[in-house]
Amino acid sequence: MPNLTIIIGSTRPGRAGAAIAQWFAARAKDHGGFDVTVVDLAEVGLPLLDEPNHPRLRQYTRQHTKDWSAVIDAADAFVFVSPEYNHGYSAALKNAIDYLHHEWQHKPVGFVSYGGVAAGTRAMQQLKQVVTAVRMLPVYDSVNIPFHAKLLDSDGVLRTNEVMDKAADTMLDELVRTEAALRPLRPAPEPVA
Repeated sequence: MPNLTIIIGSTRPGRAGAAIAQWFAARAKDHGGFDVTVVDLAEVGLPLLDEPNHPRLRQYTRQHTKDWSAVIDAADAFVFVSPEYNHGYSAALKNAIDYLHHEWQHKPVGFVSYGGVAAGTRAMQQLKQVVTAVRMLPVYDSVNIPFHAKLLDSDGVLRTNEVMDKAADTMLDELVRTEAALRPLRPAPEPVA
């Protein structure tokens, strides 16, 4: 079964991304189309890009980059759980994308965005431009959560609704189809130098 890696795209203390990712991961497991892995950028702890060589060369000198490369290489599809900060996405997520190049290629990506009235959609639109530069394919369907803070209960658990659940299932269906279509384009993972 293909692997779906869900990346929590915020490292900010008090963030809602972990609760939202937990909900989406449970939904993805119930969907049954993927093995599911959740990666928290706060735990990965990538410093601001510190590799001396361009990522296209895959000549990594830092262990954290080699570890990050292995995580992304192992994935067949992605979902970025992304907040919207000042009409954009987080610096931590941009940094994580920019660390690598080949590892992202020919893999589909979906978005679970959250924020205020715009539901993180402005950040998601910017992310779509960035991911295409590393040859990822953003799927059309997404999950957009407006006023997310009102959906978190006192224990920090996300209370979903029918619209969110249906959007998640629709996006997962599209990720399954797109991953299968892109799989023949992906070469076998290369060893990291």
